[in-house]
Amino acid sequence: MAYSETAALQLKAGQLCLDFANTAEWHASDHPEESLTSYAALLAWAQGIGLLSERAAVHLSRAAARDSKAAAAVLAAAIALREAIYRIFASHAHGRAPHAGDLTTLNTALARALPHARLVTTADGYAWDWAPDDHPLDAMLWPIARSAADLLTSADLDRVGQCADDRGCGWLFWDTSKNHTRRWCYMRDCGNRAKARRHYARLRERDAGQEAEA
Repeated sequence: MAYSETAALQLKAGQLCLDFANTAEWHASDHPEESLTSYAALLAWAQGIGLLSERAAVHLSRAAARDSKAAAAVLAAAIALREAIYRIFASHAHGRAPHAGDLTTLNTALARALPHARLVTTADGYAWDWAPDDHPLDAMLWPIARSAADLLTSADLDRVGQCADDRGCGWLFWDTSKNHTRRWCYMRDCGNRAKARRHYARLRERDAGQEAEA
């Protein structure tokens, strides 16, 4: 299983592990909306982001159908890993230390993933890849765990941010702005909503002041 070199073009949050963390909508709210509702949904996400080829996804889908209990266990492990990654990076974005249990969850996933990692030659030198095998049901989690570890040990870790929307968007992102000033998942979404709320608040404040003077 190889992580597609073009997959980075599909990453909405800018880093694989952050995109995975964002597979729950309104993650910081009291009622997050789950996207990974089944093992099939996990497969679809992994294929869509470039982690799995169509052939590998078909193979895993058939394997999951043969062992639904194992597939359900992988889905539970995937969600547990996602939540740990989300909390670790959200904590860092706000200057807080991560919970020890979340680091344990990530380290457990790394211990499962790293024995499958290998170096391969490329046109530009060398790159990380994953050993070809029979694609175990949790194969798509290997590069995610590796991505989280790489980002946590990166000199650019402070580029990780979290949407400042006060309604609980919670979206994590890789801030590529020049001065690290990005605040929103997207300006056209949460940014515009926040801008509109500030505008209406100023109007109400002005109107209240005018009424008081009348």
